[in-house]
Amino acid sequence: MSQDGIHLETSLGYLLKEAASALRAAMEAVLRPLDMTMTHYSCLELLAQRPGLSNSELARGAFVTRQSMNVLLQALERDGFVTRATEAPVGKALPTQLTAAGRKQLEQASAAVRGVEVRMLDGLSDEQQVAARTLLRSMVRSLRTDGGAA
Repeated sequence: MSQDGIHLETSLGYLLKEAASALRAAMEAVLRPLDMTMTHYSCLELLAQRPGLSNSELARGAFVTRQSMNVLLQALERDGFVTRATEAPVGKALPTQLTAAGRKQLEQASAAVRGVEVRMLDGLSDEQQVAARTLLRSMVRSLRTDGGAA
């Protein structure tokens, strides 16, 4: 390792990526028996919290492309979990809403995902959990506002 190199044992970026990967794997494991993917769950959760989001807004919120989200929305609509307006009330965006079946599926998934989060936070005090959220929000904010300048 060079003097300016990254030591994986102490690299915060590497540890964050490792934690994100472990979290994703654990969430996928509990969602799989529900025939759901992370993107499927994220889409339903976003719609529950922000009804009427467009395809583009859902894609940004779920960290996928608009094309991937459109394919998912078509499947969710076909399966009766969401409804989409046939005409855009303003512009081109078609707002999407959860159906009763979508809310029921989300309820099961949310309980499973919450269990993963509880397991992840096991051993941390309330104060440590607050501190972790504060630190992570600060890191995200710094990376988004700094523009990547060194």
